Amino acid sequence: MDKIWLKSYPPGVPAEINPDQYTSLVHLLEESFQKYAQNNAYVCMDRFLTYAELDECSKRMAAWLQSRGMSKGARVAVMMPNVLQYPIAIAAILRAGYTVVNVNPLYTARELEHQLKDSGSEAIIVLENFAHTVEQVLKNTAVRHVVVASMGELLGGAKGMLVNFVVRNVKKMVPDFALPNMVRFKDALSQGGKMPFDKPTISASDVAFLQYTGGTTGVSKGATLTHRNVIANVLQAEAWAEPANSQPPHVEFPTIVCALPLYHIFALTACAMWGMRVGALNILIPNPRDIPGFIKELGKYKITTLPAVNTLYNALVNHPDFASLDFSMLKTANGGGMAVQQAVNDKFRQATGKSIIEGYGLSETSPVATCNRADEQGFTGTIGLPVPSTDIAILDDDGNPVPLGQPGEIAIRGPQVMAGYWNRPDETAKVMTADGFFKSGDIGTMDERGYVKIVDRKKDMILVSGFNVYPNELEGVIAGHPGVLECAVVGVPDEHSGEAVKVFVVRRDPNLTEAALMDYCKQQFTGYKKPKYIEFRDELPKTNVGKILRRALRDEQQTTQKQAA
Repeated sequence: MDKIWLKSYPPGVPAEINPDQYTSLVHLLEESFQKYAQNNAYVCMDRFLTYAELDECSKRMAAWLQSRGMSKGARVAVMMPNVLQYPIAIAAILRAGYTVVNVNPLYTARELEHQLKDSGSEAIIVLENFAHTVEQVLKNTAVRHVVVASMGELLGGAKGMLVNFVVRNVKKMVPDFALPNMVRFKDALSQGGKMPFDKPTISASDVAFLQYTGGTTGVSKGATLTHRNVIANVLQAEAWAEPANSQPPHVEFPTIVCALPLYHIFALTACAMWGMRVGALNILIPNPRDIPGFIKELGKYKITTLPAVNTLYNALVNHPDFASLDFSMLKTANGGGMAVQQAVNDKFRQATGKSIIEGYGLSETSPVATCNRADEQGFTGTIGLPVPSTDIAILDDDGNPVPLGQPGEIAIRGPQVMAGYWNRPDETAKVMTADGFFKSGDIGTMDERGYVKIVDRKKDMILVSGFNVYPNELEGVIAGHPGVLECAVVGVPDEHSGEAVKVFVVRRDPNLTEAALMDYCKQQFTGYKKPKYIEFRDELPKTNVGKILRRALRDEQQTTQKQAA
Protein backbone atom coordinates (compact mmCIF):
# COMPACT_ATOMS: atom_id res chain seq x y z
CA MET A 1 0.00 0.00 0.00
CA ASP A 2 1.02 3.62 -0.51
CA LYS A 3 2.33 4.82 2.85
CA ILE A 4 1.64 8.50 2.27
CA TRP A 5 2.23 9.31 5.95
CA LEU A 6 5.96 8.62 5.74
CA LYS A 7 6.55 11.96 4.02
CA SER A 8 5.19 13.65 7.17
CA TYR A 9 7.55 11.84 9.57
CA PRO A 10 9.98 13.97 11.60
CA PRO A 11 13.66 13.68 10.59
CA GLY A 12 15.31 10.69 12.20
CA VAL A 13 12.16 8.63 12.84
CA PRO A 14 12.50 5.31 10.99
CA ALA A 15 9.79 3.87 8.76
CA GLU A 16 10.28 0.47 10.40
CA ILE A 17 11.37 -0.93 13.76
CA ASN A 18 12.77 -4.39 14.47
CA PRO A 19 10.69 -6.17 17.14
CA ASP A 20 12.87 -9.25 16.79
CA GLN A 21 15.87 -7.67 18.49
CA TYR A 22 14.49 -9.21 21.69
CA THR A 23 13.47 -12.84 21.99
CA SER A 24 10.88 -11.94 24.65
CA LEU A 25 9.88 -9.24 27.13
CA VAL A 26 11.89 -11.15 29.72
CA HIS A 27 14.97 -10.62 27.53
CA LEU A 28 14.18 -6.87 27.48
CA LEU A 29 13.57 -6.69 31.25
CA GLU A 30 16.63 -8.68 32.27
CA GLU A 31 18.81 -6.55 30.00
CA SER A 32 17.53 -3.45 31.81
CA PHE A 33 17.95 -5.01 35.25
CA GLN A 34 21.65 -5.48 34.50
CA LYS A 35 22.22 -2.28 32.53
CA TYR A 36 20.52 0.06 35.02
CA ALA A 37 21.02 -1.92 38.23
CA GLN A 38 21.80 1.13 40.38
CA ASN A 39 19.07 3.35 38.90
CA ASN A 40 15.79 3.90 40.68
CA ALA A 41 13.07 2.13 38.68
CA TYR A 42 9.95 3.03 40.66
CA VAL A 43 8.94 5.26 43.54
CA CYS A 44 5.71 5.19 45.53
CA MET A 45 5.00 7.20 48.67
CA ASP A 46 8.71 8.19 48.79
CA ARG A 47 9.96 4.59 48.76
CA PHE A 48 12.33 3.95 45.86
CA LEU A 49 12.85 0.58 44.21
CA THR A 50 16.05 0.16 42.17
CA TYR A 51 16.39 -1.99 39.07
CA ALA A 52 18.59 -4.35 41.08
CA GLU A 53 15.90 -4.68 43.76
CA LEU A 54 13.24 -5.20 41.11
CA ASP A 55 15.43 -7.93 39.59
CA GLU A 56 15.87 -9.70 42.93
CA CYS A 57 12.25 -9.34 44.13
CA SER A 58 10.74 -10.46 40.82
CA LYS A 59 13.06 -13.47 40.64
CA ARG A 60 12.00 -14.49 44.15
CA MET A 61 8.32 -14.11 43.34
CA ALA A 62 8.81 -16.01 40.07
CA ALA A 63 10.41 -18.90 41.99
CA TRP A 64 7.51 -18.93 44.45
CA LEU A 65 4.94 -18.98 41.64
CA GLN A 66 6.77 -21.85 39.94
CA SER A 67 6.71 -23.79 43.21
CA ARG A 68 2.89 -23.86 42.98
CA GLY A 69 3.18 -26.37 40.14
CA MET A 70 1.50 -24.33 37.40
CA SER A 71 2.39 -25.22 33.81
CA LYS A 72 4.11 -22.82 31.43
CA GLY A 73 1.62 -20.34 30.02
CA ALA A 74 -0.64 -20.45 33.10
CA ARG A 75 -2.61 -17.25 33.66
CA VAL A 76 -1.93 -15.22 36.81
CA ALA A 77 -4.21 -12.28 37.61
CA VAL A 78 -2.99 -9.04 39.16
CA MET A 79 -5.55 -6.87 40.97
CA MET A 80 -3.89 -3.78 42.40
CA PRO A 81 -3.65 -0.01 42.00
CA ASN A 82 -0.27 1.60 41.26
CA VAL A 83 1.83 0.30 44.15
CA LEU A 84 5.38 -1.10 44.18
CA GLN A 85 4.14 -4.69 44.22
CA TYR A 86 2.64 -4.24 40.76
CA PRO A 87 5.83 -4.00 38.67
CA ILE A 88 7.36 -6.77 40.79
CA ALA A 89 4.35 -8.98 40.06
CA ILE A 90 4.38 -8.28 36.30
CA ALA A 91 8.09 -9.04 35.98
CA ALA A 92 7.76 -12.16 38.15
CA ILE A 93 4.88 -13.63 36.18
CA LEU A 94 6.62 -13.07 32.86
CA ARG A 95 9.96 -14.43 34.13
CA ALA A 96 8.24 -17.55 35.46
CA GLY A 97 6.86 -18.25 31.98
CA TYR A 98 3.27 -17.33 32.78
CA THR A 99 0.72 -14.87 31.36
CA VAL A 100 -0.32 -11.67 33.15
CA VAL A 101 -4.07 -11.03 33.42
CA ASN A 102 -4.52 -7.40 34.41
CA VAL A 103 -7.62 -6.78 36.53
CA ASN A 104 -9.26 -3.50 37.48
CA PRO A 105 -9.21 -3.50 41.32
CA LEU A 106 -12.55 -1.69 41.42
CA TYR A 107 -14.35 -4.49 39.62
CA THR A 108 -17.54 -5.79 41.18
CA ALA A 109 -17.69 -9.47 42.08
CA ARG A 110 -19.65 -10.16 38.88
CA GLU A 111 -17.05 -8.46 36.69
CA LEU A 112 -14.14 -10.14 38.47
CA GLU A 113 -15.71 -13.57 38.21
CA HIS A 114 -16.22 -13.15 34.48
CA GLN A 115 -12.60 -12.19 33.90
CA LEU A 116 -11.10 -14.90 36.11
CA LYS A 117 -13.30 -17.59 34.54
CA ASP A 118 -12.84 -16.35 30.98
CA SER A 119 -9.05 -16.22 31.34
CA GLY A 120 -8.79 -19.47 33.29
CA SER A 121 -6.55 -17.76 35.84
CA GLU A 122 -4.98 -20.19 38.34
CA ALA A 123 -3.51 -17.59 40.69
CA ILE A 124 -4.15 -14.00 41.71
CA ILE A 125 -2.03 -11.32 43.36
CA VAL A 126 -4.35 -8.80 45.02
CA LEU A 127 -4.05 -5.78 47.31
CA GLU A 128 -5.83 -6.55 50.59
CA ASN A 129 -8.20 -3.60 50.06
CA PHE A 130 -9.89 -5.67 47.34
CA ALA A 131 -9.47 -9.18 48.76
CA HIS A 132 -13.12 -9.26 49.89
CA THR A 133 -14.16 -9.21 46.22
CA VAL A 134 -11.87 -12.16 45.47
CA GLU A 135 -13.38 -14.03 48.42
CA GLN A 136 -16.87 -13.70 46.93
CA VAL A 137 -15.99 -15.40 43.66
CA LEU A 138 -13.05 -17.69 44.41
CA LYS A 139 -15.04 -20.91 44.61
CA ASN A 140 -16.50 -20.31 41.15
CA THR A 141 -13.10 -19.97 39.44
CA ALA A 142 -9.99 -22.01 38.69
CA VAL A 143 -7.90 -19.82 41.04
CA ARG A 144 -6.07 -21.97 43.59
CA HIS A 145 -3.27 -19.66 44.72
CA VAL A 146 -3.87 -16.24 46.29
CA VAL A 147 -1.16 -13.75 47.21
CA VAL A 148 -2.33 -10.76 49.27
CA ALA A 149 -0.35 -7.52 49.38
CA SER A 150 -0.72 -4.51 51.68
CA MET A 151 -0.13 -0.80 51.07
CA GLY A 152 2.67 -0.50 53.62
CA GLU A 153 4.56 -3.77 53.49
CA LEU A 154 7.31 -2.61 51.08
CA LEU A 155 7.67 0.87 52.56
CA GLY A 156 9.87 -0.40 55.37
CA GLY A 157 9.94 -0.26 59.18
CA ALA A 158 7.81 2.20 61.10
CA LYS A 159 6.49 3.92 57.99
CA GLY A 160 5.11 0.70 56.54
CA MET A 161 3.46 -0.22 59.82
CA LEU A 162 1.97 3.26 60.12
CA VAL A 163 0.60 3.23 56.57
CA ASN A 164 -1.02 -0.18 57.12
CA PHE A 165 -2.50 0.96 60.44
CA VAL A 166 -4.01 4.09 58.89
CA VAL A 167 -5.33 2.25 55.82
CA ARG A 168 -6.84 -0.56 57.87
CA ASN A 169 -7.99 1.14 61.07
CA VAL A 170 -8.34 4.87 60.45
CA LYS A 171 -9.51 5.12 56.84
CA LYS A 172 -11.22 1.69 57.03
CA MET A 173 -10.14 0.90 53.47
CA VAL A 174 -9.74 -2.86 54.00
CA PRO A 175 -13.10 -4.64 54.30
CA ASP A 176 -13.08 -7.91 56.24
CA PHE A 177 -12.15 -10.95 54.19
CA ALA A 178 -11.38 -14.61 54.74
CA LEU A 179 -9.05 -16.39 52.31
CA PRO A 180 -7.78 -19.34 54.38
CA ASN A 181 -5.00 -20.50 52.03
CA MET A 182 -3.69 -17.09 51.06
CA VAL A 183 -0.02 -16.12 51.32
CA ARG A 184 1.14 -12.61 52.13
CA PHE A 185 3.21 -10.91 49.42
CA LYS A 186 6.21 -10.40 51.70
CA ASP A 187 6.06 -14.04 52.81
CA ALA A 188 6.00 -15.22 49.19
CA LEU A 189 9.09 -13.08 48.52
CA SER A 190 10.84 -14.54 51.56
CA GLN A 191 9.93 -18.14 50.68
CA GLY A 192 10.84 -17.62 47.02
CA GLY A 193 14.31 -16.48 48.03
CA LYS A 194 14.97 -19.99 49.34
CA MET A 195 13.58 -21.76 46.28
CA PRO A 196 15.21 -22.59 42.95
CA PHE A 197 14.23 -20.43 39.98
CA ASP A 198 13.95 -22.42 36.77
CA LYS A 199 14.44 -20.02 33.88
CA PRO A 200 11.99 -21.13 31.18
CA THR A 201 12.42 -20.84 27.44
CA ILE A 202 10.08 -18.08 26.29
CA SER A 203 9.45 -17.23 22.66
CA ALA A 204 8.22 -14.01 21.09
CA SER A 205 4.95 -15.69 20.13
CA ASP A 206 4.13 -16.73 23.70
CA VAL A 207 1.26 -14.84 25.34
CA ALA A 208 2.51 -12.11 27.70
CA PHE A 209 -0.73 -10.36 28.63
CA LEU A 210 -4.45 -10.93 28.47
CA GLN A 211 -5.61 -7.35 28.28
CA TYR A 212 -9.36 -7.17 28.75
CA THR A 213 -11.21 -4.55 26.79
CA GLY A 214 -12.95 -1.96 28.93
CA GLY A 215 -16.38 -3.43 28.35
CA THR A 216 -17.84 -0.04 27.41
CA THR A 217 -19.07 -1.51 24.12
CA GLY A 218 -20.22 -4.94 25.22
CA VAL A 219 -18.96 -8.11 26.93
CA SER A 220 -15.37 -7.75 28.09
CA LYS A 221 -13.00 -9.81 25.94
CA GLY A 222 -9.34 -10.65 26.48
CA ALA A 223 -7.01 -9.21 23.85
CA THR A 224 -4.20 -11.75 23.50
CA LEU A 225 -0.94 -9.78 23.45
CA THR A 226 2.22 -11.73 22.73
CA HIS A 227 5.71 -10.81 23.90
CA ARG A 228 6.44 -9.63 20.35
CA ASN A 229 3.32 -7.42 20.27
CA VAL A 230 4.39 -5.47 23.35
CA ILE A 231 8.08 -5.34 22.39
CA ALA A 232 7.06 -3.86 19.04
CA ASN A 233 4.96 -1.15 20.64
CA VAL A 234 7.68 -0.25 23.15
CA LEU A 235 10.16 0.21 20.29
CA GLN A 236 7.60 2.10 18.20
CA ALA A 237 6.89 4.49 21.08
CA GLU A 238 10.61 4.95 21.74
CA ALA A 239 11.37 5.77 18.10
CA TRP A 240 8.42 8.15 17.89
CA ALA A 241 9.39 10.10 21.03
CA GLU A 242 13.03 10.52 20.02
CA PRO A 243 12.66 13.94 18.26
CA ALA A 244 11.38 15.41 21.54
CA ASN A 245 13.63 13.46 23.89
CA SER A 246 16.77 14.45 21.96
CA GLN A 247 16.08 18.18 22.34
CA PRO A 248 17.90 20.16 25.07
CA PRO A 249 18.08 20.14 27.99
CA HIS A 250 19.75 16.73 27.99
CA VAL A 251 18.09 14.05 30.13
CA GLU A 252 20.02 10.82 30.60
CA PHE A 253 17.14 8.90 32.15
CA PRO A 254 13.47 9.93 31.89
CA THR A 255 11.21 10.56 34.86
CA ILE A 256 7.75 9.28 33.99
CA VAL A 257 4.53 10.12 35.80
CA CYS A 258 2.56 6.88 36.10
CA ALA A 259 -0.85 8.15 37.17
CA LEU A 260 -2.81 6.01 34.72
CA PRO A 261 -3.40 2.58 36.29
CA LEU A 262 -0.88 -0.10 35.33
CA TYR A 263 -3.69 -2.52 34.56
CA HIS A 264 -4.57 -0.24 31.64
CA ILE A 265 -2.67 -0.88 28.41
CA PHE A 266 -1.68 2.81 28.00
CA ALA A 267 0.26 2.84 31.28
CA LEU A 268 1.46 -0.75 30.94
CA THR A 269 3.30 -0.03 27.69
CA ALA A 270 4.00 3.73 27.86
CA CYS A 271 5.09 3.78 31.52
CA ALA A 272 6.15 0.35 32.74
CA MET A 273 7.59 -1.39 29.70
CA TRP A 274 9.00 1.59 27.81
CA GLY A 275 10.24 3.07 31.08
CA MET A 276 12.19 -0.04 32.00
CA ARG A 277 13.62 -0.33 28.48
CA VAL A 278 15.24 3.14 28.83
CA GLY A 279 16.18 3.05 32.53
CA ALA A 280 13.51 5.54 33.59
CA LEU A 281 12.17 6.36 37.03
CA ASN A 282 8.42 5.73 37.19
CA ILE A 283 6.49 7.76 39.76
CA LEU A 284 3.59 5.53 40.82
CA ILE A 285 0.43 7.45 41.76
CA PRO A 286 -2.01 5.11 43.55
CA ASN A 287 -4.90 7.62 43.55
CA PRO A 288 -4.75 10.22 40.75
CA ARG A 289 -8.25 11.42 41.63
CA ASP A 290 -6.73 13.16 44.64
CA ILE A 291 -5.59 16.09 42.52
CA PRO A 292 -4.06 18.17 45.38
CA GLY A 293 -2.10 15.11 46.55
CA PHE A 294 -1.13 14.29 42.97
CA ILE A 295 0.20 17.79 42.35
CA LYS A 296 2.10 17.73 45.65
CA GLU A 297 3.79 14.50 44.51
CA LEU A 298 4.68 16.03 41.13
CA GLY A 299 6.36 18.90 42.96
CA LYS A 300 9.05 16.52 44.25
CA TYR A 301 10.44 15.71 40.80
CA LYS A 302 11.48 17.25 37.50
CA ILE A 303 9.24 15.20 35.27
CA THR A 304 10.09 14.48 31.62
CA THR A 305 7.12 12.38 30.48
CA LEU A 306 3.45 12.70 31.39
CA PRO A 307 0.94 10.28 29.82
CA ALA A 308 -2.72 10.97 30.68
CA VAL A 309 -6.27 11.13 29.35
CA ASN A 310 -8.09 14.39 28.63
CA THR A 311 -10.12 14.31 31.85
CA LEU A 312 -6.98 14.05 33.99
CA TYR A 313 -5.26 16.85 32.08
CA ASN A 314 -8.43 18.92 32.51
CA ALA A 315 -8.45 18.36 36.28
CA LEU A 316 -4.76 19.27 36.52
CA VAL A 317 -4.88 22.49 34.49
CA ASN A 318 -7.90 23.70 36.45
CA HIS A 319 -6.10 23.34 39.80
CA PRO A 320 -4.46 26.60 40.93
CA ASP A 321 -1.20 24.93 41.99
CA PHE A 322 -0.49 23.14 38.72
CA ALA A 323 1.07 26.08 36.89
CA SER A 324 3.58 26.60 39.71
CA LEU A 325 5.26 23.21 39.12
CA ASP A 326 8.71 22.99 37.51
CA PHE A 327 8.24 21.89 33.88
CA SER A 328 11.76 22.81 32.74
CA MET A 329 12.60 19.17 31.93
CA LEU A 330 9.25 18.16 30.42
CA LYS A 331 9.78 16.52 27.03
CA THR A 332 6.43 14.98 26.15
CA ALA A 333 2.86 15.00 27.41
CA ASN A 334 0.97 12.19 25.72
CA GLY A 335 -2.81 12.12 25.44
CA GLY A 336 -4.84 9.02 24.58
CA GLY A 337 -7.88 6.97 25.52
CA MET A 338 -10.25 9.72 24.42
CA ALA A 339 -10.10 12.89 22.33
CA VAL A 340 -7.88 15.69 23.64
CA GLN A 341 -9.93 18.90 23.61
CA GLN A 342 -8.32 22.07 22.34
CA ALA A 343 -9.47 24.08 25.36
CA VAL A 344 -7.60 21.64 27.63
CA ASN A 345 -4.53 21.59 25.39
CA ASP A 346 -4.38 25.39 25.31
CA LYS A 347 -4.47 25.64 29.11
CA PHE A 348 -1.84 22.91 29.43
CA ARG A 349 0.44 24.66 26.96
CA GLN A 350 0.00 27.96 28.79
CA ALA A 351 1.07 26.30 32.06
CA THR A 352 3.88 24.07 30.79
CA GLY A 353 5.03 25.43 27.44
CA LYS A 354 4.25 22.08 25.82
CA SER A 355 1.31 20.83 23.78
CA ILE A 356 -0.41 17.54 24.55
CA ILE A 357 0.68 15.05 21.90
CA GLU A 358 -2.47 13.11 21.07
CA GLY A 359 -2.20 9.52 19.97
CA TYR A 360 -4.59 6.67 19.35
CA GLY A 361 -4.71 2.99 20.10
CA LEU A 362 -6.62 0.18 21.70
CA SER A 363 -6.00 -2.79 23.98
CA GLU A 364 -5.94 -4.82 20.77
CA THR A 365 -2.98 -2.82 19.43
CA SER A 366 -0.76 -2.85 22.54
CA PRO A 367 -1.93 0.10 22.35
CA VAL A 368 -0.30 2.78 20.13
CA ALA A 369 -1.29 2.80 16.45
CA THR A 370 -1.04 6.50 15.55
CA CYS A 371 0.40 9.58 17.19
CA ASN A 372 0.99 13.23 16.44
CA ARG A 373 4.62 14.19 15.95
CA ALA A 374 6.55 14.43 19.21
CA ASP A 375 7.96 17.77 18.04
CA GLU A 376 4.45 19.14 17.34
CA GLN A 377 3.92 22.52 18.97
CA GLY A 378 0.36 23.22 17.86
CA PHE A 379 -3.01 21.51 18.18
CA THR A 380 -3.83 19.44 15.11
CA GLY A 381 -7.24 18.09 16.14
CA THR A 382 -6.09 14.72 14.76
CA ILE A 383 -4.73 11.49 16.19
CA GLY A 384 -1.61 11.93 14.11
CA LEU A 385 0.28 9.57 11.81
CA PRO A 386 0.72 5.80 11.82
CA VAL A 387 3.76 4.93 13.96
CA PRO A 388 6.68 2.98 12.43
CA SER A 389 5.90 -0.47 10.96
CA THR A 390 2.18 0.34 11.06
CA ASP A 391 -0.31 0.50 8.20
CA ILE A 392 -3.64 2.32 8.51
CA ALA A 393 -6.52 1.78 6.07
CA ILE A 394 -9.86 3.59 6.09
CA LEU A 395 -12.51 1.06 5.00
CA ASP A 396 -16.14 1.19 3.92
CA ASP A 397 -18.79 -1.27 5.15
CA ASP A 398 -17.68 -3.80 2.53
CA GLY A 399 -14.04 -3.63 3.61
CA ASN A 400 -12.84 -1.57 0.67
CA PRO A 401 -10.57 1.49 1.09
CA VAL A 402 -12.39 4.82 0.78
CA PRO A 403 -10.97 7.91 -1.00
CA LEU A 404 -8.76 10.29 1.01
CA GLY A 405 -10.82 12.60 3.17
CA GLN A 406 -13.85 10.29 3.24
CA PRO A 407 -14.99 8.71 6.53
CA GLY A 408 -14.68 4.97 7.09
CA GLU A 409 -13.66 2.43 9.68
CA ILE A 410 -10.06 2.75 10.87
CA ALA A 411 -8.20 -0.52 10.33
CA ILE A 412 -4.71 -1.21 11.68
CA ARG A 413 -1.97 -3.62 10.64
CA GLY A 414 1.38 -3.98 12.35
CA PRO A 415 3.49 -6.09 14.72
CA GLN A 416 1.65 -4.59 17.71
CA VAL A 417 -1.75 -5.98 16.65
CA MET A 418 -3.01 -8.73 18.97
CA ALA A 419 -2.98 -12.41 18.13
CA GLY A 420 -6.78 -12.43 18.63
CA TYR A 421 -9.37 -12.51 21.40
CA TRP A 422 -8.70 -15.14 24.04
CA ASN A 423 -10.62 -18.33 23.21
CA ARG A 424 -12.99 -16.40 20.91
CA PRO A 425 -12.22 -17.23 17.29
CA ASP A 426 -15.69 -16.04 16.29
CA GLU A 427 -15.09 -12.57 17.77
CA THR A 428 -11.58 -12.48 16.31
CA ALA A 429 -12.95 -13.26 12.85
CA LYS A 430 -15.31 -10.28 13.09
CA VAL A 431 -12.49 -7.79 13.56
CA MET A 432 -9.61 -9.20 11.50
CA THR A 433 -9.47 -8.92 7.71
CA ALA A 434 -7.95 -11.57 5.43
CA ASP A 435 -4.88 -9.37 4.88
CA GLY A 436 -4.19 -8.83 8.57
CA PHE A 437 -5.92 -5.55 9.39
CA PHE A 438 -7.69 -5.11 12.74
CA LYS A 439 -11.00 -3.27 12.34
CA SER A 440 -11.15 -0.83 15.23
CA GLY A 441 -14.83 0.07 15.24
CA ASP A 442 -13.83 3.73 15.09
CA ILE A 443 -14.81 6.00 12.22
CA GLY A 444 -12.08 8.24 10.86
CA THR A 445 -10.63 10.02 7.87
CA MET A 446 -7.11 10.32 6.49
CA ASP A 447 -5.85 13.44 4.72
CA GLU A 448 -3.27 13.76 1.97
CA ARG A 449 -0.46 14.14 4.54
CA GLY A 450 -1.36 10.83 6.19
CA TYR A 451 -2.89 12.40 9.30
CA VAL A 452 -5.84 10.48 10.72
CA LYS A 453 -8.83 12.13 12.37
CA ILE A 454 -11.35 10.32 14.53
CA VAL A 455 -14.91 11.09 13.58
CA ASP A 456 -16.37 8.80 16.21
CA ARG A 457 -17.21 5.30 17.31
CA LYS A 458 -19.69 3.58 15.06
CA LYS A 459 -22.21 3.06 17.82
CA ASP A 460 -21.81 6.56 19.31
CA MET A 461 -22.90 8.20 16.06
CA ILE A 462 -26.25 9.98 16.33
CA LEU A 463 -28.69 9.87 13.40
CA VAL A 464 -30.84 13.00 13.29
CA SER A 465 -33.37 12.99 10.44
CA GLY A 466 -30.96 11.03 8.28
CA PHE A 467 -27.95 13.21 9.09
CA ASN A 468 -24.93 11.81 10.93
CA VAL A 469 -23.94 13.67 14.09
CA TYR A 470 -20.66 12.78 15.78
CA PRO A 471 -20.41 13.46 19.53
CA ASN A 472 -16.65 14.13 19.48
CA GLU A 473 -17.15 17.18 17.27
CA LEU A 474 -19.84 18.66 19.50
CA GLU A 475 -18.01 17.89 22.74
CA GLY A 476 -14.84 19.55 21.48
CA VAL A 477 -16.68 22.77 20.68
CA ILE A 478 -18.92 22.87 23.75
CA ALA A 479 -15.88 22.25 26.01
CA GLY A 480 -14.43 25.44 24.56
CA HIS A 481 -17.15 27.54 26.24
CA PRO A 482 -15.55 29.30 29.23
CA GLY A 483 -18.39 28.24 31.52
CA VAL A 484 -18.04 24.50 30.76
CA LEU A 485 -15.75 22.18 32.71
CA GLU A 486 -16.73 18.85 31.13
CA CYS A 487 -19.39 17.61 28.76
CA ALA A 488 -20.73 14.48 27.07
CA VAL A 489 -23.01 14.24 24.05
CA VAL A 490 -25.38 11.32 23.40
CA GLY A 491 -28.31 10.55 21.16
CA VAL A 492 -31.75 10.12 22.72
CA PRO A 493 -34.88 8.75 21.02
CA ASP A 494 -37.04 11.41 19.36
CA GLU A 495 -40.42 10.82 17.75
CA HIS A 496 -39.84 13.46 15.09
CA SER A 497 -36.22 13.02 14.05
CA GLY A 498 -35.48 9.46 15.18
CA GLU A 499 -32.79 10.68 17.51
CA ALA A 500 -32.05 14.02 19.10
CA VAL A 501 -28.85 15.42 20.55
CA LYS A 502 -28.56 15.74 24.31
CA VAL A 503 -25.57 17.24 26.09
CA PHE A 504 -24.66 16.65 29.73
CA VAL A 505 -22.58 19.46 31.21
CA VAL A 506 -20.49 19.95 34.35
CA ARG A 507 -20.25 23.71 34.86
CA ARG A 508 -17.08 25.62 35.55
CA ASP A 509 -19.17 28.78 36.00
CA PRO A 510 -22.12 28.08 38.32
CA ASN A 511 -24.01 30.95 36.70
CA LEU A 512 -24.01 29.35 33.25
CA THR A 513 -27.61 28.90 32.11
CA GLU A 514 -29.21 26.52 29.66
CA ALA A 515 -30.33 29.45 27.52
CA ALA A 516 -26.82 30.91 27.33
CA LEU A 517 -25.25 27.59 26.37
CA MET A 518 -28.00 26.87 23.84
CA ASP A 519 -27.37 30.26 22.24
CA TYR A 520 -23.65 29.43 22.05
CA CYS A 521 -24.47 26.12 20.34
CA LYS A 522 -26.74 27.87 17.84
CA GLN A 523 -23.78 29.97 16.83
CA GLN A 524 -21.48 26.97 16.48
CA PHE A 525 -23.57 24.23 14.86
CA THR A 526 -25.81 23.77 11.89
CA GLY A 527 -29.46 23.00 12.64
CA TYR A 528 -29.41 19.21 12.91
CA LYS A 529 -26.29 19.23 15.12
CA LYS A 530 -27.67 21.60 17.75
CA PRO A 531 -28.50 19.98 21.10
CA LYS A 532 -32.21 19.64 21.70
CA TYR A 533 -31.62 19.05 25.40
CA ILE A 534 -29.05 20.30 27.92
CA GLU A 535 -28.75 18.82 31.39
CA PHE A 536 -26.38 20.12 34.05
CA ARG A 537 -24.71 17.57 36.32
CA ASP A 538 -22.28 17.71 39.22
CA GLU A 539 -20.19 14.97 37.62
CA LEU A 540 -20.18 12.59 34.66
CA PRO A 541 -19.82 8.79 34.83
CA LYS A 542 -16.31 7.63 33.95
CA THR A 543 -14.22 4.50 33.71
CA ASN A 544 -11.43 4.11 36.25
CA VAL A 545 -9.04 5.42 33.60
CA GLY A 546 -11.07 8.63 33.37
CA LYS A 547 -12.84 8.06 30.06
CA ILE A 548 -16.38 9.49 30.06
CA LEU A 549 -18.96 6.71 29.71
CA ARG A 550 -21.42 7.86 27.08
CA ARG A 551 -23.06 4.45 27.17
CA ALA A 552 -24.02 4.85 30.83
CA LEU A 553 -25.71 8.16 30.01
CA ARG A 554 -27.51 6.63 27.00
CA ASP A 555 -28.72 3.67 29.04
CA GLU A 556 -29.92 6.00 31.79
CA GLN A 557 -31.94 8.04 29.30
CA GLN A 558 -33.53 4.95 27.78
CA THR A 559 -34.53 3.65 31.21
CA THR A 560 -36.05 7.02 32.14
CA GLN A 561 -38.05 7.16 28.92
CA LYS A 562 -39.35 3.62 29.39
CA GLN A 563 -40.46 4.42 32.92
CA ALA A 564 -42.17 7.59 31.72
CA ALA A 565 -44.03 5.61 29.06
